[in-house]
Amino acid sequence: MPHCPTFRELRVETESPRGRLHLMRALGEGRVETTERFVRHMTLCLDCRACEAACPSGVQFGKLMAATRAEIQARRAVSPSERLLRWLVFDQLFPHPGRLALLGWVLRIYQRSGLQRLARAVGSWHPVGARSPRPHREGAETAPLRRLIEAERLLPRISSRFFAPKGVVRPRAPVRRRVAFFAGCIMRIAFGETNRATVRVLARNGCAVALPERQVCCGALHVHAGEREGAKRLARRNIAAFEASGAEAVVVNAAGCGAVLKEYGELLARDRLWAERARAFSARVRDLSELLAELPLDPPRVRMSARATYQDACHLVHAQRIRQQPRTVLGAIPGLELVEMADADRCCGSAGTYNLTEPELAARFGAQKADDIVATDAEIVVSANPGCLIQLAAHLRQRGAPTRAVHLADLLDAAYRAERS
Repeated sequence: MPHCPTFRELRVETESPRGRLHLMRALGEGRVETTERFVRHMTLCLDCRACEAACPSGVQFGKLMAATRAEIQARRAVSPSERLLRWLVFDQLFPHPGRLALLGWVLRIYQRSGLQRLARAVGSWHPVGARSPRPHREGAETAPLRRLIEAERLLPRISSRFFAPKGVVRPRAPVRRRVAFFAGCIMRIAFGETNRATVRVLARNGCAVALPERQVCCGALHVHAGEREGAKRLARRNIAAFEASGAEAVVVNAAGCGAVLKEYGELLARDRLWAERARAFSARVRDLSELLAELPLDPPRVRMSARATYQDACHLVHAQRIRQQPRTVLGAIPGLELVEMADADRCCGSAGTYNLTEPELAARFGAQKADDIVATDAEIVVSANPGCLIQLAAHLRQRGAPTRAVHLADLLDAAYRAERS
């Protein structure tokens, strides 16, 4: 329980792992229904899986929460507007890279045209958009507007050039591994340069990098939202796309994506045609830091004089149990001073779409994390997940801190590029 962010913040038994497990059991035994109150207890969970990593009994909380959210979707009646929204997001947007790219174009125009500056100016002036020192309850008429303003504040800078996976990138050193790179969906449009940096880092370390063109969204957001059938459809498409690459390993640079890719074997365990293929696929998935530590990393040859701290992405440290590898990679960069922050493995409040669906509580976690980062006097905070980087950057910017939020791949790529300057 002490590892649960919502329990630590709210001090309510039902917002703890133990409380939620009791509710899950009661649902399974037919003693409770999927009422709005029950659903609220489940949706307030960050699904950070810190409790799972700490549990001495090995309770697999993440799987239980995913199953419970799927059961909620199967049982409860949803409004026509929610049904339409889910259809648009989970069926018509995320499974289609071209449509996501179109949305990226629209957002890029919004940011570059001056409309974003105008919207933020209006948002900061409007009483609903003004920051208050403490989260508070809102009326039904103000909550949607506040959520829209909060979502806009979190919008990352859309990449000038999107990442389109295609072909094979040859290594810049003798071949050590043949890998395939998972490009993700949000990563393609909001972190396109990070994806390119990842490929360059892999090539610099002797990896021939296949970029399967037919890969799609990993399905993580579907799983967290209880849309398991949609996640299964995406899983089958990805498995088929990466099987054709013939790669020894599938490398991913987003912790949330990596966690669900490694669980395809469980997601499709009851699918007679795909179960074995899913298990084989999941066994090949490696986080970028995990693979670089295995190789091992060819360290940069130029000093990078900077002070950095590392934020553990929940689905890397708790779901995948990868804690030391990113620190090992950072420690190999000459001149980089790595300092540990307090509670580096506590959730920052991003948690997939949590900072959009629960902006008030997510803001508390983000502010706490910003305090911990600033206390280190680090110039750079490094993480391995896009959601973390968006959340950290927003809260550091809000308090006027000079610390930059940087992906591990971007930092390592910059160190390698310094060799050629």
